[in-house]
Amino acid sequence: MASIRKRNGKWNVQVRRRGHEARSKSFLAKSDALEWAREIERQLDRQELGPDRKTLKSITLAELVTRYKTEVLPKKRSARFETILLDRFLRYPIATKTLNDLQSKDFAQYRDQRLKEVSRLTGRPVTAKSLRRELAPLFHMFKVAKAEWHIPTGNPLQDLYLPAIDVRRERRLRPGEEERLLSQAGKLRTLDGQPNPYLVPIIVFALETAMRQGEILAIEFRNVDFQRHLLTIPVSKNGHSRVIPLTDKASSCLILAFAQPRGIIGPPRVTPTTRAFPLDVEVVKTSWTRICKRAEPAIEDLHFHDLRHEGISRLFELGLSIPEVAGISGHRTPAMLFRYAHANQDAVRAKLLGKGRQDEQKMIERQATPDEIVTA
Repeated sequence: MASIRKRNGKWNVQVRRRGHEARSKSFLAKSDALEWAREIERQLDRQELGPDRKTLKSITLAELVTRYKTEVLPKKRSARFETILLDRFLRYPIATKTLNDLQSKDFAQYRDQRLKEVSRLTGRPVTAKSLRRELAPLFHMFKVAKAEWHIPTGNPLQDLYLPAIDVRRERRLRPGEEERLLSQAGKLRTLDGQPNPYLVPIIVFALETAMRQGEILAIEFRNVDFQRHLLTIPVSKNGHSRVIPLTDKASSCLILAFAQPRGIIGPPRVTPTTRAFPLDVEVVKTSWTRICKRAEPAIEDLHFHDLRHEGISRLFELGLSIPEVAGISGHRTPAMLFRYAHANQDAVRAKLLGKGRQDEQKMIERQATPDEIVTA
C-alpha cells in the first residue's frame, strides 16, 4: 500500500509490502509521485523487484530447515524418513549460509559432493535418484517458506540439474532364493533371544500381495475381513485407498500374526498395538541385510522392494488382467505398472517354442553332442 504526503514543498511517496523492503521517493508533482507508486506496486505484484535483503540476511538455511522439521514434518506420513535426511543435510557447510547468500551454485556444489560419496547403508556411490529423494523435502520447504511463512526467498533447487539415469530394477527371485530367504528368516532372533515370529510371514505376505514394505508394516487387524479374505489399505503411497483380495497363504500369514504378542519389536517399543506385523522399520531393514548375507550361498543384489516386482510379475503369470493387477498393486497408470512387471524368461521361451516345438527341441538335444545343443 502506498502512502503520500507533502514535505518541504515536495511530494514524498512510500510503498510498503510485506516480505519486501520499503521503497520511497520524492517528486515535485503529485501526479508523478502517484504514477511512480503505481509502477512499483505493479512490479511487486509481478515479483519483478528483489526481496527484502534485511530479512534474508537474518535467517540461515539451518534455521529454515529446523522450522520445517518442527512445523511441517510432523504432519507428513514420511516424517521419520525425511527427518533422517534433513538431519544429515544439516551437517554440511551449506546449511550455515544465510538465505541472502544462498544461490543455486551452492546446491550444485552440494550435489557434486554427494554424488562422490559412498552410501554407508549399501556401500555403493550415492545415485542421482537417491539424491533427488533427499532434496525433495528441501524443495517443498522453500515453497512453504514463501507461500505460508511469507519469507521472501526464491527456490534455489528449481533449476538444479540432476543426471537422468534410468535405474529401474528388473530383479526377480532366482531358483532357490525364496527357500533360502525363508530359511534364514526363520533363524533370526530378537534382542531377548526369542525367534522373530514376523519375518517369515512378512516375506511370504509381500510375495502374495505385492504390497510395499511400509503398507505391510502399517496393516491393522481392523482393516482385515477374514471371512471374505479382503484387506483394506486406507492410505497408500499415492494417497488413495484400495481393497485387495487375499490368497490363502496371505490370510494364513495374518492369522499367524494375530496369535503373537502385540508389542512392537524394535525402538521405540510401543504397547499395545493393533498392527498385524508390529516390527519397527529399522528392524526389517537390518534383518533383511542379515538374511541375504547369511543365506548359503549369499543372495546378492536383492532388495526387499524387489519382492513387489516378483509379486506383480507372478500376478500377470497367473493370467490376471492389467486392471485386476493394478487394483491389487495400487498403480494408477499401466506405464508405472509395467515398470514392476518382469516376465519369467524361461516361461516366455516355453511359450515361444510351443508344445510341439518343445518336443522337437528335446529330440534334437538328445541326438546332438553337448557342443551342438541348440540354446536359442
